[in-house]
Amino acid sequence: MTTVGILGGGQLARMMALAGAPLGLRFLVLDSTADACAAQFAPLLEADYRDEAALAEFARRVDVATFDFENVPAESARWLAERVPVFPNPRALSVAQDRLAEKTLFRELGIPVPEFATVDTRDELDAAIAAVGTPCILKTRRLGYDGKGQFRIKSPADADAAWATLGAQAARVGLILEGFVAFQRELSVVAVRGRDGALRAWPLTENWHVDGILSASLAPASADAALQAQALDAARRVAEALDYVGVFALELFLRDGVLVANEMAPRVHNSGHWTIEGAETSQFQNHLRAVLGLPLGDVRAVGHSCMLNWIGEMPAAAPVLAEPGGHWHDYGKSPREGRKVGHATLRAETPAELAAALERVGKALGREAQVAPVITRLR
Repeated sequence: MTTVGILGGGQLARMMALAGAPLGLRFLVLDSTADACAAQFAPLLEADYRDEAALAEFARRVDVATFDFENVPAESARWLAERVPVFPNPRALSVAQDRLAEKTLFRELGIPVPEFATVDTRDELDAAIAAVGTPCILKTRRLGYDGKGQFRIKSPADADAAWATLGAQAARVGLILEGFVAFQRELSVVAVRGRDGALRAWPLTENWHVDGILSASLAPASADAALQAQALDAARRVAEALDYVGVFALELFLRDGVLVANEMAPRVHNSGHWTIEGAETSQFQNHLRAVLGLPLGDVRAVGHSCMLNWIGEMPAAAPVLAEPGGHWHDYGKSPREGRKVGHATLRAETPAELAAALERVGKALGREAQVAPVITRLR
């Protein structure tokens, strides 16, 4: 029986293990915390990701390794790759961990990106603002996610405040200044590439964020064939350049008919959770198929789906479960402000039926504001 090792034991590893059960797979999770929620479904090695003794034990017990979040140390992935197959490869992980390397790669591949400049000193910040223009966003190059490690600069007068907030991190993780994209919609393409180079992408997904955290995803997004092809072309360029194996997501801004790349996630992605019930093959099973060298599954959407993220604490499940197309996912985490603790997916045959279901659920849970932009799009 094949054992898949996962570096990181969060909800993505948890859902990966659940998706792998029908394939007869076993899992081993390495995480630095004892209460990693994936440990409710798979054996856990609790250790620091740089602990070579723990990594050696991990390598001995698995047939292939992957990861569930991009802040796993790239050097640990490289160490493992000398002993066991690791997918995606450590180079892909390393590029995705550094916003400067990521944006540079996109630009080299001809994928539109915002203007950007590296920032290492206070004087360089002023020069970058002058070059990029305002509004713009100062970001940490590493370790930022869900809106963390960012400061929006509306005018050059905000430079002092931005440096006071993030300047101390310049030496540790680096900083990058990015031009603000006046986008009409936030979209993502979730794709999968197999060991044989085969590439498939689920339909474009439209996303809404609150305080930098994904609030809702709608799939398929309202997008013509040309837009879908533009997204697939960008995904293919990135995947082939990195010799990528597994699932990844490109977060995109739609501006005047052009998709502008924001960032890449080298893993299964929050905006692809709808695929569990809303696609022929979920992102989680296709990721496992890819890393194991199995044929990729069909990525067609089944009806219309909306995923709602539960942040901080879980609401009541009954209103969602009362819907014919309602699906509930509790990650088994303790409540905490800003923490992703679960999600729900509502699926229907038509946009009108999905909008009606969202309206009922939103009202019952007091989540009208969360579902309102999705309902507006559907109608």
